[in-house]
Amino acid sequence: MSETKYKRVLLKLSGEVLAGPQKVGVDAKTVGGICDKIKEVVDLGVQVAIVVGGGNFWRGRNGHQMERTTADYMGMLATAMNGLALQDALEARGVYTRVQTAIEMREIAEPFIQRKAEKHLNRGRVVIFACGTGHPYFTTDTAAVLRATEIKAEIILLGKSVDAVYSADPEIDKNAERYDKISYMDVLNKDLKVMDSTATAMCRDNNIPLLVFGISDPENIVRAVKGEKIGTIVS
Repeated sequence: MSETKYKRVLLKLSGEVLAGPQKVGVDAKTVGGICDKIKEVVDLGVQVAIVVGGGNFWRGRNGHQMERTTADYMGMLATAMNGLALQDALEARGVYTRVQTAIEMREIAEPFIQRKAEKHLNRGRVVIFACGTGHPYFTTDTAAVLRATEIKAEIILLGKSVDAVYSADPEIDKNAERYDKISYMDVLNKDLKVMDSTATAMCRDNNIPLLVFGISDPENIVRAVKGEKIGTIVS
């Protein structure tokens, strides 16, 4: 444990990350690379929980001609598929894993129970939280902050396609300013698209630090738990 800065972390993965270069569905090579590094973190003695999105299969806003609640529930089912894919890849690597869902589907996963999740983490199992908060109109970003608060995670690790928080999209604006540290209030005031505003405000109100880093190199997951200087700290 002396090698690591944190004992318990929550890793937020978007569904798009799991799709890899094909941009849709689940890319086994990409998922395998991420799970290799999660295993490495677990082997260091760090307790890991994961919240996964579903955008590689379905995004609620894609159903713009559909009733919003229905579209959002379809997105929650997509996160359950991704949770099972992560579980399969992790257990193939010898990592004991539990999927907990905010919508009951007992044949394939446990319902979310906070005390049970903590028991799994204390026993060294990776806990994957799927189906968001279980309610429409809330994103998986908000679910990540909610679960991190409930399990008392020390930090949220937010793996994104960009390597840090910038003042603008660095792909569009080459003069975009890169932040090493920034406050939640500045994120809200500058309307920086780190997470949705509800999730950002929840992080601020519960005093949970957030590390935004590039997930294109999965080794960054290991660097993050060791406290190496990568990405942007939001606090």
